[in-house]
Amino acid sequence: MKHEEISWLNTIFIITYHLLLLITGILYILVRGLPPAGMWIALTILFVLIGLSVTAGYHRLYAHRSYQTTKLVEIFLLFFGARAAQNSVLKWSFDHRMHHRFVDTDKDPYSIKKGFWYAHILWIFKKSKHIDMEVVADLSKNKLVVFQDRHYPFLYLLGNLTIITFIGYVLNDYAGAFVFCYLLRTFLIHHFTFFINSLAHYWGSQTYSKEFSAVDNYIVSLVSFGEGYHNYHHTFSSDYRNGIRWYHFDPTKWIVWALSKVGITKRLIAFNQYTIKNKVMQKDKHIVLDKLKEAIHDKKEELITKVHSLSAAISNCIAALDSVKKEYVKAKQVRTSKEKLVQLKIKMKQQTKALKNECHAWNDLVKQVTHLTRS
Repeated sequence: MKHEEISWLNTIFIITYHLLLLITGILYILVRGLPPAGMWIALTILFVLIGLSVTAGYHRLYAHRSYQTTKLVEIFLLFFGARAAQNSVLKWSFDHRMHHRFVDTDKDPYSIKKGFWYAHILWIFKKSKHIDMEVVADLSKNKLVVFQDRHYPFLYLLGNLTIITFIGYVLNDYAGAFVFCYLLRTFLIHHFTFFINSLAHYWGSQTYSKEFSAVDNYIVSLVSFGEGYHNYHHTFSSDYRNGIRWYHFDPTKWIVWALSKVGITKRLIAFNQYTIKNKVMQKDKHIVLDKLKEAIHDKKEELITKVHSLSAAISNCIAALDSVKKEYVKAKQVRTSKEKLVQLKIKMKQQTKALKNECHAWNDLVKQVTHLTRS
């Protein structure tokens, strides 16, 4: 990195707080021992509030607009999100949208192609580009977001000072509040968030797409409130969920969903299982066709034709099922006769059964091609 490319403010801040944490943390433990339970509880509460404000606020609400919420919740998310030392929502969202738009290229602000540690933290030491307001035009119309951006340094300093002073007063330990509830908390929030840019583009599974480096990493999800299902996220970035299965650890998703049940959040974007299945099928189709093109087998042309016809049949089944479901929802809204609703239900069952049969046939075909191309 060239001298003129370095962001000295970011570099000095990152290096200084890491050194301060190391030195003051050791001195505190040597002089006073480990902090009392109250300090760990305060640290945990802050970690959760700030971490969720980054994932539910900065990321899913603002960067991807995957749901809507009230102004009161926005104020909460903007206040605690600003404590994370990850810049304003406007700047954070701009960088993140550029990451999605140009993932794994030179225009990606934290491209994993430039190395694990560059994607993890070194990119922050580099001067960032000025915000292109066209990329965040929607956010620039939000007065709360603009206010936070304009006054971010002041809000960051005042907010952290107020919180640490309050904790220090309540626990009668200002030094401990500074070391653990500010320095250690900043360290944890930073690196657990940074793992999404580094580890979640480096080690894991690519269930939904192999077109980019993003992977699903369960361990990252455990420390980032569900953000580790990154392959799914890059494939369906506007979905308010990252972990879509019931057993996926995604507390951000659970909170957004729970708040929707009491009217605090609304218009949650979630892709249905058939859209996801179609995407996976299309991904598998390209892989299967690539294998067949390189294969030498007497059934090669027959299998290629079958791949195209079966994939088209699945796409048609999905479109038909989606159409019937929309018709059923609309019919319920206008209070159509019970007889019509029953007919639509029967039609949905028939379409669902047809789709399942085609999917079973597709899975068998993929296994057949895999077996033939291995032998």
